[in-house]
Amino acid sequence: MTPFRPLDAAPHIPVLGPEAVAALAIAPGETHVDGTFGAGGYTRLMLAAGARVYAFDRDPDAIAEGAGLVAEAAGALTLVPERFSQIATALGERGIAPVDGIVLDIGVSSMQLDRAERGFSFQTDAALDMRMEQAGESAADFLNTAPEAEIADTLYRYGDEPRSRRVARAIVDARPITRTAELATIIRRALGHRPHEPKDPATRSFQAIRMRVNRELEELEGGLAAAERALKPGGRLAIVTFHSGEDRLVKNFLRARSGATPAGSRHMPDTRGAAPLPSFEAVAKPVRPSAEETARNPRARSATLRVARRTAAPAWPAAFGEAA
Repeated sequence: MTPFRPLDAAPHIPVLGPEAVAALAIAPGETHVDGTFGAGGYTRLMLAAGARVYAFDRDPDAIAEGAGLVAEAAGALTLVPERFSQIATALGERGIAPVDGIVLDIGVSSMQLDRAERGFSFQTDAALDMRMEQAGESAADFLNTAPEAEIADTLYRYGDEPRSRRVARAIVDARPITRTAELATIIRRALGHRPHEPKDPATRSFQAIRMRVNRELEELEGGLAAAERALKPGGRLAIVTFHSGEDRLVKNFLRARSGATPAGSRHMPDTRGAAPLPSFEAVAKPVRPSAEETARNPRARSATLRVARRTAAPAWPAAFGEAA
């Protein structure tokens, strides 16, 4: 198989992209999965390494705009309009055997964030949407109907907002809310933000609401289990996270699946019974962006790359080793 040579330069280099793709140790002709296609940055790097790529994305815009790359790849790329939690099922439906590698870039894509009309950012005023799939409950739907306590819990859990109750009360008092700028103003007023302060406090709440609307942590849990089922023995999993909750979930999953979770003691006995054989093994220590990458792309500053190799053991039953 001849390595892919793109006709055009990639729109951007994804955060830790070269490191993540290098960690997959791609050999020409192997089959790999990009579970978060976005603007195609990881996929281009994988194709250039000689991989046959199945690229997943739940965003219809990403799938539609990837058609040009499919044509360039000349049969080496298939786009799959599915969530990455469906990797194992979708590949099975297509008759694809277990794959050699999977990369997941968790969170919102640059393409989604930079398009004001999608409503992910407060940098430009737009309808309050935030839906990756462009279907279902929007951010406005959630904020205008959810109980105050649920909004507060969302802001605290997904955004680490220490004054989540104050912000939630302000949101409820201001309903209905339909615009991103409107929501950002409500949050700033609730938190007493001054324009000269370096970090906009609306950032935490916008992140939290987006993660709630798209069920991002639940999707990540499903994606990790799907990757376990879809990888062949020796296959590699590379995951880039941008949020402490995401990274904790990935770390705990891989720790459990590698048999590194501490056993019970007389103070806290293990009541689950004997754990299955390890289905993953660590490949390297977590990787953080270089100072150069962070300076070039401030969005990279919170990124963490974790890599693991699939063993020959069967996938674990759902009752064991859930991520916490």
